[in-house]
Amino acid sequence: MFSQHVSRKLSAYCHNELPVEESRLVAEHLIGCQRCRREFEEVKLGIQFAEQLPTTSAPASLWSEMEAALNGRSTAAESARKTSGLAHVFRWWPVAAACAVLLLALVAGTIWYSARRPASPTQTVEKERTQPSETNPGPAQESNPAVAQTTTQNSPAVPGDKPHTGQVVNNNNPKPSESGVGASGQTWEVARLAGAPKLGDNRLEGNGRLAVGEWLETDATSRAKINVADIGQVDIGPNSRVRLLGTRSTEHRLALDRGRLHAMISAPPRLFIVETPSATAIDLGCSYTLEVDDAGRSRLQVTSGWVALVLKGRESIVPAGAVCVTQPGKGPGTPYFDDASQSFRDALTKLDFQNGGAKALNVVLAEAREYDTLTLWHLLARVRGAERGRVYDRLAALIAPPKGVTREGVLKLDKGMLDRWKKGLEWAWFE
Repeated sequence: MFSQHVSRKLSAYCHNELPVEESRLVAEHLIGCQRCRREFEEVKLGIQFAEQLPTTSAPASLWSEMEAALNGRSTAAESARKTSGLAHVFRWWPVAAACAVLLLALVAGTIWYSARRPASPTQTVEKERTQPSETNPGPAQESNPAVAQTTTQNSPAVPGDKPHTGQVVNNNNPKPSESGVGASGQTWEVARLAGAPKLGDNRLEGNGRLAVGEWLETDATSRAKINVADIGQVDIGPNSRVRLLGTRSTEHRLALDRGRLHAMISAPPRLFIVETPSATAIDLGCSYTLEVDDAGRSRLQVTSGWVALVLKGRESIVPAGAVCVTQPGKGPGTPYFDDASQSFRDALTKLDFQNGGAKALNVVLAEAREYDTLTLWHLLARVRGAERGRVYDRLAALIAPPKGVTREGVLKLDKGMLDRWKKGLEWAWFE
């Protein structure tokens, strides 16, 4: 993990220009560094604004003006070079004279040989084909990759008209999935996996397109798969209802109203987001399952990478192998590993959502293992007074704080100390 800030790498990171390993290190750094994360959000915002700018062609006169300016600078530079070199020429004239004689002999020999060697027809045709036109300078004829890319992305891939209510959507030969960039073409490819899912007001058979603002629903016997632009896919389980909220190069956002989804995302952190009634799941490059019940409670289980659950400033960072539950109005609870005992989980639920107090905290502290420092580290900011001191003491007994992290600083929730200790704990969470 980077020991220094990654500000200089953020632009290349957002544009997927970094090597795979370096991109992974930047992603890990952004998880724990608030400063770089703020700068990352600013870079993303700048990219979003840039995407809204219209693409226009440069005026034809621009190229001729540029060429004239460049030619003028080249002529001036050549003249200055010749003037400054006159003194050296006169000083070295004997050497120059000898070189001139040799050069003349070489040129004369080349001309004599070329005049007697017939030119190949292929060479003649190739020379004529590649000869640039004097009336049309080269740069004006070259295509602009940025313009070409914008044109492609802004061309809608499917007709805008929706089928009539009750009509079957059947597109077994869909057009390629768009990347989601641009004002138009904001749709994701959807495939039926089982049963008869509903895409908007229509039954889905085969493949279809999910547009921004449109709902995808499954019943007890149906399932579907969504291609999330070009960064991954989401499997939608039975009895689920999801809506595409927005899609662009810097953010792809779904809403899970109820049911279950399994996301497999390969992208920079904070690019794929799922909103639920009780928290927002922010992908940090991972695979996870998210379930929402009829009351709006959710359960997140991460199988690889990291996910952040947030609501109104309350945040839980959930690594692979861990679980976190949420409740409407209260947001994310404290994450725990999925092999924790039932008594540990029950006590944690009481602490998070039922004002469990000292009795529940006693159970959590007594049963905490080395890698349950994930839970204890989060609890530091969620308990107060003497209870925070107890959490610190148990956490320090399991894994000692690094140099420079003090008890007094942690009890005051010094952010720098908390982040430094977290980095020293992560090895246990993934072991």
